[in-house]
Amino acid sequence: MLFSCLGQTFGAVNPKLKAQVMVVRDSRATDAFEPSDQVARELVDGAITNLFRTNSLKAAWLSVVSTQDVIGLKVYSVPGPRTGTRPAVVAGVIEGLLAAGVPPKNIVVWDRQVANLRAAGFIALARRYGVRAVGADQTEFNEQVFYDSPVIGNLIWGDLEFRKEGPKVGRKSFVSKLVSSELTRIISIAPLLNHNLAGTVGHLMSVSLGSVDNVLRFESDMERLAVAVPEIYALPEVGDKVALCITDALISQYEGTERSLLHYSEARNEIWAGKDPVALDVLAIRELDLRRPIAISPKLKGRMEIYSNAALLELGVNDVKRIEVERKELGK
Repeated sequence: MLFSCLGQTFGAVNPKLKAQVMVVRDSRATDAFEPSDQVARELVDGAITNLFRTNSLKAAWLSVVSTQDVIGLKVYSVPGPRTGTRPAVVAGVIEGLLAAGVPPKNIVVWDRQVANLRAAGFIALARRYGVRAVGADQTEFNEQVFYDSPVIGNLIWGDLEFRKEGPKVGRKSFVSKLVSSELTRIISIAPLLNHNLAGTVGHLMSVSLGSVDNVLRFESDMERLAVAVPEIYALPEVGDKVALCITDALISQYEGTERSLLHYSEARNEIWAGKDPVALDVLAIRELDLRRPIAISPKLKGRMEIYSNAALLELGVNDVKRIEVERKELGK
C-alpha cells in the first residue's frame, strides 16, 4: 500500500521497525526546581553508557561522534534556563565529549538566536569550557541549501530574502551555513516542554525550525507545521547530521511553551537518550498529557500529524508500541 505525503509517495511504515530509548533517573537531580550540576552530569553519563551498553564513557561517545567532528549541541533556549534546555545538562554533555578527546574548538552550543543563548546562560557556559556558542542567524544562510514551500512567508529582518522582491520571494527557508557547512554532527538536547500546536517543542521542532530562516509562516498554523517540520528535518544537510537526541526531563512543564511556568511543572529528575527523534517526541507528548489536567488544556486535534508524517519520511518511529524504553535508577 502506498501513501501520498508531503507531495511525495512513500510505502507504508515498516511495522517491524523499533526504537530504543534509555531513561535514567536520580531523585537528587533537582531541588526546588534547581538542577544539581553534579547529578545532571552523572545522569548524562549514565544515559549514554547504558544506551550503548558499555562501561566506558569514552567508548559511548565515540560510538556516535569522532574527535575530528565539529559537533553542534542544539539547545532550545527561548524560555530561559529554568524551562528551556538546562545548562547543567549541556555541561554534562560537554564534559563527556571533552573526556572522550573531542577538542573544545570542535564543540558548538547553538540555537537560532544568540540573544536567547545569552539570556539562558549558554554564552557564559561556553566561555567556561572554552567551546563556542553560536546563533544560527549569526552565520548567514546558505543560498544553495533550502526548503521550498508554496506558502509565502512574511519576511523579517535576518531572513535571507528580506527586502527582496519577485514572484517567488518568500517561498524558501534557507539553511544556516552553520548547519549546512560547518557542523558535521548534531546532538539535539531538548527540554520536556509542551508546545500548543506540536505537543512538545521536541527534537523535530527544535532542530528543524532552528536550522532555517523564514519560519514565521509555519509557527502559528498546525497544518503547515505538520508538513514543514518533517520535510526540513529530512533535508540531508539537517537531519542526516543528527547523531543523538537527549531529552532534558529534569523538569516536565505541561503548559507555557515559551514561558517559564513552574506551577505547571513537575520535577521528573530524568534524562532520556536515543537516536530516534520521533520516538522521543512521541514519548514526551504522552508524558506531558499524563501530567496535564484535562480541565486546563484539552487535547488538540491533529497535532500528532507531525509525527505520522515524520514516520512516513522514515525519520523515526511514532507508534509507542514499537518504542522500547529501558529505565535505570541511579543514586541508590
